[in-house]
Amino acid sequence: QVQLVESGGGLVQTGGSLRLSCAASGRLFSRNGMAWFRQAPGKEREFVAAITASGSSTDYTDSVKGRFTISRDNAKNTVYLQMNSLKPEDTALYYCAAASTGWVTQGQYSYSYWGQGTQVTVSS
Repeated sequence: QVQLVESGGGLVQTGGSLRLSCAASGRLFSRNGMAWFRQAPGKEREFVAAITASGSSTDYTDSVKGRFTISRDNAKNTVYLQMNSLKPEDTALYYCAAASTGWVTQGQYSYSYWGQGTQVTVSS
């Protein structure tokens, strides 16, 4: 099975940047579509970004378009989320998720594997 470990979260001021990393173990990583979700206390889990297995296609929720970029390096078994122009409303626990197929959706139930999350806090 695929195991995922997120890193790169932290505290940043409004307008700052962070790059999250998700390291995957397992030989099938290159076959899995990948996504980032986030969840703040009192709110439902929200789709953020996704990338297909080959990296040829990406998808973003409207609130992060133009600010966040998802990418992957299959040789390193790692997916990234570059976050620029951060806002306080981006504050959340960010989760990396892997689909059981090479394509992706915005629905959380499309994903079979989840990391433990990394906290992102944006101060105002």
